[in-house]
Amino acid sequence: MDPDNFLGNIDFVTAEELYKRYRKDPLSVDRSWHDFFKGFDLALARYGESAVLPESLKKEFNVLRLIDDYRKRGHLFTQTNPVRTRRKYSPTLALENYGLTEKDYDTIFHAGEEIGVGPAPLRTIEEHLKQTYCRSIGAEFMYIRDQEKTRWLTEKMETSKNTPSFSVEEKKSIFDKLKLAVGMEHFIHKKFTGQKRFSLEGAETLIPAMHYLIKKGTQLGMEEFVIGMPHRGRLNILANIMQKPYEDIFREFIAKAYDGSVSLGDVKYHLGFDNVISLDGKKNVRLSLLPNPSHLEAVFPVAEGLAKALLHRKYHDDQTKVCPVILHGDAAIAGQGVVYEVVQMADLEAYTTGGTVHIVVNNQVGFTTNYLEARSSTYCTDIAKVTKAPVFHVNGDDVEALVFAVQMAMEYRQTFHSDVFIDILCYRKYGHNEGDEPRFTQPTLYKIIASHPNPMEIYAEQLIQQGIYSKEEIDAIKQSFDELLEEKFIQAQKEQHLHIRQFLKEEWRKYRYAQPEDFEQSPPTGVNEERLLRVARKINYLPDSLSFFSKTQRLVREREKMISEGKVDWAMAELLAYGTLADERIPVRICGQDSVRGTFSHRHAAHVVENTDQKYCPLQHISNEQASFRIYNSTLSEYGALGFEYGYAIGTPDGLTIWEAQFGDFHNVAQVIIDQYISSAEDKWGLMNGLVLLLPHGYEGQGPEHSSARMERFLVLAANNNMQLVNCTTPANFFHVLRRQVKRDIRVPLVIFTPKSLLRHPQCISPLRDLIAGSFREVIDDENVDVPEVKRVVFCSGKIYYDLLARKNAYNARDIALVRIEQLYPFPEKQLETIVEKYNKALVYLWVQEEPENMGAWTYINYHFRKIPLIHITRLPSGSPATGLHEIHQAEQEEILYKVFRTCDCERKNKYCGLQCMVGKSRQEILRQFNYIFFDKRFNL
Repeated sequence: MDPDNFLGNIDFVTAEELYKRYRKDPLSVDRSWHDFFKGFDLALARYGESAVLPESLKKEFNVLRLIDDYRKRGHLFTQTNPVRTRRKYSPTLALENYGLTEKDYDTIFHAGEEIGVGPAPLRTIEEHLKQTYCRSIGAEFMYIRDQEKTRWLTEKMETSKNTPSFSVEEKKSIFDKLKLAVGMEHFIHKKFTGQKRFSLEGAETLIPAMHYLIKKGTQLGMEEFVIGMPHRGRLNILANIMQKPYEDIFREFIAKAYDGSVSLGDVKYHLGFDNVISLDGKKNVRLSLLPNPSHLEAVFPVAEGLAKALLHRKYHDDQTKVCPVILHGDAAIAGQGVVYEVVQMADLEAYTTGGTVHIVVNNQVGFTTNYLEARSSTYCTDIAKVTKAPVFHVNGDDVEALVFAVQMAMEYRQTFHSDVFIDILCYRKYGHNEGDEPRFTQPTLYKIIASHPNPMEIYAEQLIQQGIYSKEEIDAIKQSFDELLEEKFIQAQKEQHLHIRQFLKEEWRKYRYAQPEDFEQSPPTGVNEERLLRVARKINYLPDSLSFFSKTQRLVREREKMISEGKVDWAMAELLAYGTLADERIPVRICGQDSVRGTFSHRHAAHVVENTDQKYCPLQHISNEQASFRIYNSTLSEYGALGFEYGYAIGTPDGLTIWEAQFGDFHNVAQVIIDQYISSAEDKWGLMNGLVLLLPHGYEGQGPEHSSARMERFLVLAANNNMQLVNCTTPANFFHVLRRQVKRDIRVPLVIFTPKSLLRHPQCISPLRDLIAGSFREVIDDENVDVPEVKRVVFCSGKIYYDLLARKNAYNARDIALVRIEQLYPFPEKQLETIVEKYNKALVYLWVQEEPENMGAWTYINYHFRKIPLIHITRLPSGSPATGLHEIHQAEQEEILYKVFRTCDCERKNKYCGLQCMVGKSRQEILRQFNYIFFDKRFNL
C-alpha cells in the first residue's frame, strides 16, 4: 500500500493519536496501523531522514521524539548544581539532532497536545520542556515499566512545568524554616568553635524540605514517620524537625557526666529521639529518629524494620499510615553494599513498608574523595533503577523547587506505595568535620564555596525583590532567633549532667533494664498439658480440602506419633514454643534464609499444597484469638536482613522476633549490626531489644565455612548483661529459652547456637513432661552418676556432649560426670560453684570443646571460671575454624575424645581404668601427669 495514499485517508490528529496509542501498547491499534507504525519505526531506525514520509508528518514525529527525549534525558542537562559546572553529555537536546531548526519555531505542531499545551508553536513546546525537565529539577522516571506511574509523573510535572507557585504565607513559612537551619548552624559555630558537629551548612534547604515532606504526608493520612540518617546535619534535624529542645543539644556540648540514664553514652550526633509534633498547630504526627553509629547506612535496614513493626502492631498493615524516610550521603548510597540489600527488599512481603522516601544530601564529596572517584555510575542514586523508583535531582540552592519536589514525592509514595528518591545537589561548607581542612584535596571547589552565599541569603534576596520582606525585616527575624538561642544556651549551662531520653519510651514502658540477678535462675516457662496438646494437634493438622506431598503427610504422621508417645524432637519443641506463645497472644516473627522449611529440612513450619505455590501454615490456625505468627524466607542477605529484624524487634517489645542464619558461619557478614546495635545499643543509647539470633553451629566435617558460628566473638562482646548466649543440648531447653525471652519484663538480645546433626540425633529427644513443667536450665548436671565415684568432671557445651556421652556409655565410665553449660553468658557462676562443691572429691576438672583452642568458649571459660584448675581439651590453635577433609575432621574429633577418656600413661593406657592408678597421688602430681597426657603431640594424621 502506498504510504501517502494510506495516510491521506485520515486526518493528522487521528494519526497522531493512533501512534501515541501504538507507542504505549502496540496491540491497542488495528493490525494495519500496527504494521505501518512498526515499519515507520523500522524505517526511522534504519534510514533516518531518508524514510519516505510527508514532511509535515515527519516533523510531527520528530517533535514527539524531542518530547520523549526530554522526558528520558532532560535530567542530563539541568541547572541543578549550585557550585560546579555540569558534566557534558551527548547527543544534546538541540533541535538539529531531531531534524528541526529554529526556522520551525513558529510552526504549529499538534505534538504539543502530548505535554498539555495543545497545538502550539515549536518555540512554546521547547520552552515548556526546558522549564519542566532542565531547570532546578531533573527527573529520571522513564525506565519505570508501569504506564500508570509514568503517566502520573508526566502529568504532574508537565502540567506544573515543575515550577512551584507558593503563596506569600507559604514563602514566609519556607523562609522561617531556612532561618532555623542557618541560624542554628551559625550559632553553634560561634559558641563551640572547632567542636565536631557535622554541620548541615551548604544543605540547609533540607530542613524546609523535611518539614514540608512531613506536612504533605500528614495531609495525605500519614500518622508516623520513621527516620534514619547519618551524622551530618543530625543536630539540625533533631532541633528543627524533631523539636528536641535547643538547650538539651547545647548541654551535650558542655556536659561533664551522664545522669545515669545510660552507661557509656555516645556522641551527640549519633543520638536518637522520638516526639509527637504538631505542624502549624494542626494534626499531630509522630516522628522517630533512630540512633545510629558512624557506620554509614547501617541504620537503613533498622529503620525499615521499625516501620514494618509499627505497621503490623498499630495500623493493621495500612501502608498509608507509616512512612520510612532515609537520609543518605552521596558517597554512602553509592558505596555501601547494604543499600542494595535493603532497596532490593522494597516490594517483598516480608519487608515491604509501602514505599520509602530517600533523600540524598549530595555534597559531591565523600570525606576527601571526589565524586568522580567514588562511583562508576552517572548518579549516586542509580540504585533507584533496581526497583524502578523515580528520582528527582534538585538544586539545593533552590528551596522552593526542593519543597515542590518533596511534596510531589510524598504524593507519589502515597499513591503507588513505591520508593522515591530526592537527590539534593548541594555542598559541604567545611571539611568532613569542622576541624578538617578541605582545601588540601578540593582547592578549586572550596574556593567557589568560600564566596558562595548560603541558601537563606539567596532566598532572602528573592523575597526582598518580590516585595515580601524588606532587608530590615530579614535582619530583625535573624536577630530575634539568635537571641532565642542565646537564652537557650544560658539555660543549658545551669545543668552539667546529661540526660539521655529513652527511645520510644512509651512503647517500652512495661520493660526495665536487666540486672545480674535476673540471670541467676530462670522463671517457670512450662505450658499446661491441655494447651500443649491442643496446640500440638493444630500443628499436626492438614486440612482434608487440600492435597499435600506424600512426604509431607508422612512427616505430620510421624510428629503425631511422637506426641502420642509423650516425647518431642528439636523441631517439634520449637514449633510448640511458637504455637503456645501465639496462643497466649504473643506475636511471633521468624525470618531467615530458608527458614520456612529450615536449612536442614527439619522445621517445615508451612506445607506447600501439592502442584501449587500455595502454602498452609498450621501455626497461623491455632485459634481465632491467637496472635500473629509470621515466618518468611529472607533474601540472600545477612547485613540488611539482620538489621531489619533488629529494627522490627525495637517496634515489637511484646513479641518474639527471630533472625536465623542459614549457617552460623555467615553471621559475620552482618557484623556491623552485631557490633553497633546488638551488643552495644543499651550502653550507648539506653536502647533495649529482645531480638533472637539462631546460629547453626557444630563440627561435623563440613569444612571451615559450615562449622562455627564464632561464639568466641560474641563472648568477647559480652558484658554488663548486654546479651544472652546460649548453646542448648535438649529440645526442652530450647523450648524454654524461647519462651523465657518474652515471659520476663526485661528485653535483652538472645543468641542461640543451634544444632545441625542433633536435629535428628536419636538421643536428642525430650519427654513432653519437660515442656509442661520446669524452666530453662542454665546448667545441666549429670544425673546418671554416683557422686562419690566421680573422679573427673567434664564441662562442655553443645553438640560435643553427645559424642562424650556415647564414649562414656561405651566404656561404662562411672567415674566421669558430664556437665553441660547451656548458658554461656551471663555466666552461671553460682550454679557451677554448687556443682563443683558437689564433686569436691574429683581429681581433675576438664573443659572440652570441638573448636580450636583460640576459638569457642575456652578463653572465656578460663577467665570466668577461676576457682578450679581447669584443663582444656580442644583442637589445636588455628586461623581457620575447621579442616576441609572429613577424614582429618574425624581424626581430630577422635583425638579429643581419646584425651578425655585416656587415664594415664602406664602400660594399661589402651584400657579404661577409671583413674584407679591415680588414687593416693597428690593433686599436684595428678595435674602434672594430666598436663603431660593432654598436651603431648597430636596423632600423626
